[in-house]
Amino acid sequence: MEEPSIPNAYDVALKQLALAAEMMGLDPNIHEILKYPKRCLIVAVPIKMDSGEVKVFTGYRVQHTDARGPYKGGIRYHPSVTLEEVKGLAMLMTWKCAVVDIPYGGAKGAIVCDPKRMSETELERLTRRYTAMIADIIGPLRDIPAPDVYTGPREMAWLMDTYSQLHGYLIPEVVTGKPLSVWGSEGRLKATARGVSVCIKETVKELGIGLRGLKIAIQGFGNVGSNLATILAEEGCRIIALSDSKGGIYNPEGLNPIKVLEYKRSSRSVVGFPGAKTISNEELLAMECDILVPAALGGQLTEKNAENVKAKAIVEAANSPITPKADEILAEKGIMVIPDILANAGGVCVSYLEWIQNLHREHWPLEEINKRLEERMSRSYHDVKRVAEEKGIDMRKAAMILAVGRVADSMKTLGLWP
Repeated sequence: MEEPSIPNAYDVALKQLALAAEMMGLDPNIHEILKYPKRCLIVAVPIKMDSGEVKVFTGYRVQHTDARGPYKGGIRYHPSVTLEEVKGLAMLMTWKCAVVDIPYGGAKGAIVCDPKRMSETELERLTRRYTAMIADIIGPLRDIPAPDVYTGPREMAWLMDTYSQLHGYLIPEVVTGKPLSVWGSEGRLKATARGVSVCIKETVKELGIGLRGLKIAIQGFGNVGSNLATILAEEGCRIIALSDSKGGIYNPEGLNPIKVLEYKRSSRSVVGFPGAKTISNEELLAMECDILVPAALGGQLTEKNAENVKAKAIVEAANSPITPKADEILAEKGIMVIPDILANAGGVCVSYLEWIQNLHREHWPLEEINKRLEERMSRSYHDVKRVAEEKGIDMRKAAMILAVGRVADSMKTLGLWP
C-alpha cells in the first residue's frame, strides 16, 4: 500500500490560521505575531548506549505563545519527527487549549529517535539528559510538558524526577501524565479517548441517530484508539474496524476491543485477529460506517483518498489527520468533521486538572475527574457549534475562529511590550 503523503504540519497550521484570520477579520498585526512560535530550542542530546557507544540525538522544544498562560504540550519520541512538525503541533496546542478555555498557551517537544529499538535504560538516560537540557525553559508556571507519541507515564516520572533533582525538592507540577504513585491524576490515561467519546455522543445527537449499534471504524489502536474502542463498546456501539501501523481488521458484526488488545499484546499487531477479515489502513478509511475516527498519525486523509470516505461523520482523535484539500472534499460530500483541537482535547483538560491538583497537593477521585472532563468537553462542543451555526460554517472553521479569537483578545488586552 502506498503511504499517504504527509504535508508539512507547520504549513497546514499556517493555512488554518490564515483562513480563520480572514473569516474573522483578525488584526493583521496579531496575525503576524501568531504566525511564529515565540521560541524554538534545538538541543543535541548525547547519551551512552548499552553497548558503551555514545550516540547524539536531536531534541526540540517549541513554545508558540503564552498570552493565555504557561506553555503546555506533549513530548514525542519518533524517528521521523522534524522541527517543522513540532512547530505546527505547538501552534495546534495553542488553539486546543483556547477552544476548551483552559489557561495555557501551546508548546510541543520531541526527540528524533526510534524508541522501539532502544532499551529501557537507554530511554531513561535519553529522557533525563533531554530534560536537563531544556530545564531552563520549562517549569510549573512557565512550560508544563506531557506525554505524546511513544512517551507515557514512565517518561514523565523520569522528567519530573530529573527536574526536581536539579532544583533540590519534589516538583510534581512541572509535568502532567505522571504515574499515580508520583502525583499523577486519576483518569489521565483514558482522558483523550473519553473526550473523543463525548464529542462522538454530541455528534450522534446532531445526526439524529442513536449510540446503540452505531458503526465505528478506528484507525490507530494505541492508547487513544484502544481506550476509545473500549469506552464506545461499553456504550453499545459496534466497533466494525480497527487498525495499527501493520494493517487492520474488519468484522461487520463488531469486534471486542478488550480481546483485540489482548491479541495485540501477544502478537504485536491487530492483524490476524481470529474471526476478522484483514484489511489495509486505506480500506479502513474508506469503510462504510457511521463514525470514522482517525487516531493514528497526521496526514492520513488527503486529496487522493478523501473522495473514498463513506462515513457520516469524522471525529479527529489524531492531530491533523486531514489535510486542508481533503477538508474541502469532505465538506463538498457533506461529511461532518469534528476537528482535532476540539475532539482530542480531553488529554489536555485532564492534564490541567492534574496540574491544579499538584499545585494544591490534592488528589481527586476518578468520578470527579470524569465529571469535570465531560462537562468541559460538552460545553466546548456547544461553544463551537454555536459559532458554526451563527456564521454558517463547518466545525473546524468555527473552532479556529473561537480559539484564535480568545488568544487575540488576550494579546490585545496585554499589549505589546516594550
